[in-house]
Amino acid sequence: MKIENNEAAESSGKTKNGQITESGWKAKKEQTIKSSGKAVNSRKSKVKMIAGMAVLMAACAAFGIALGMYFNSWKTTVDSDRNDISENDSGVPDSNNGDAESSADDSEDNVPEDKAADKKDDAEISEEEAEEAWVQEQLQRLTTEEKVAQLFIITPETLTGVDVAVAAGDATRNSLYQYPVGGFVYFSGNIQSGEQVMQMLSATQQYSMERIGLPVFTCIDEEGGTVARIGNSGLAGIPLIENMSQVTDPQRAYTIGQTLGSYLSQYGFNLDFAPVADVLSNPSNTVVWNRSFGPDCNQVSVMVQQVLNGLHDYGVYGAVKHFPGHGATAGDTHEGYAYTDKTLEQMMTNEMIPFAQAIQNGVKFVMVGHISVPGITGDGIPSSLSYSVVTDILRNQLGFEGVVVTDALNMGAISQNYSAADTAVMAIGAGCDLLLMPSDFYSAYQGVLNAVYDGRISVERLNESVARILRVKKTLM
Repeated sequence: MKIENNEAAESSGKTKNGQITESGWKAKKEQTIKSSGKAVNSRKSKVKMIAGMAVLMAACAAFGIALGMYFNSWKTTVDSDRNDISENDSGVPDSNNGDAESSADDSEDNVPEDKAADKKDDAEISEEEAEEAWVQEQLQRLTTEEKVAQLFIITPETLTGVDVAVAAGDATRNSLYQYPVGGFVYFSGNIQSGEQVMQMLSATQQYSMERIGLPVFTCIDEEGGTVARIGNSGLAGIPLIENMSQVTDPQRAYTIGQTLGSYLSQYGFNLDFAPVADVLSNPSNTVVWNRSFGPDCNQVSVMVQQVLNGLHDYGVYGAVKHFPGHGATAGDTHEGYAYTDKTLEQMMTNEMIPFAQAIQNGVKFVMVGHISVPGITGDGIPSSLSYSVVTDILRNQLGFEGVVVTDALNMGAISQNYSAADTAVMAIGAGCDLLLMPSDFYSAYQGVLNAVYDGRISVERLNESVARILRVKKTLM
């Protein structure tokens, strides 16, 4: 029994009095070791799991940082390209975009030349499309009456009824509200002082913007020499300029253009009816003889372009005149009929060369004279009223897409032979866009309006001229 009891005690690991036997100690130790191993293994598993999660989180963080760096790099490149395109369009770099310019340069270095060119072409096309969309929006917005009014450039006296306009006040505002004309032309009588001219033109622009949302063309004949409304007005600080017949140096012609552009832009003028592009091919001509750069068509072309360049430096448009070439005539269209018997071939190789060259160089305005060219048209109709001269030759053959402005329609060659209403309708029918100083503005305006209403001038034809005017006015806004 004792033996059995001892065996039972050993098997339980305890004696009767509860003491642990040697075998119990061993069993307890092995159990403790096993439990410790399990705990250790459990802790190892947890550590491995935590370490794995840490690695995964680190990888995600690294991926996020890399993705952010890639996005920032892409955004910088896109912004830089935009800045570069904007600067190319404006022609004036932004001094605050040095970093962007560097990024744009680095980006362009990594882009094939053909793709970079495609980018710029797309940007240019988009700008042209945006401009055309704006033009179409204006055409939809303007009424027929407003469109017709935009075709006219008149004196401020014509619109307001005052004897001599030297300021723009309520009379100008009220008159513009009724007839929102395309522009005004000013003469020496309108010039008293620099400050007075600036205030008059500034107020006029303000009234036009309030009325129709478009600027007016503020025009003047400022050729230099004998024809200079400001230069010969005695206004202080304005340098005297010699006749163009005395100018033989292209640099001098450029300086003249800059001089004219400088004070014209300062006073608020945006369109100068100059330079004279007539080739003095008839030595007997007394109309443009001292206003022309001479008898050599190539020399005239160079001088004309230099004057235009100088004007453009100051944001003033020039209108080359008097197409197809007044230098070939003997008569004076101011007084009456003036003509040349020259053929188209003859004029294309001489008198029209300066005009063709200016058109190739992007001139925006061409003034058509009232000379008759029966050797071209087969009749005595003035060029300004001739479809053959304005549309067939100037537009189609020479490729002019800009604004055609007539010479003053109150001149003898026109007013002695045609009514103001008929003149205006004929000029638009010929392809002209701006009608300068009709002998009777109100009659001329109503004549064009009636012609649109009864279909003699189509809405499409009216919109063509207004669209050309709007494209230029957009650049003045």
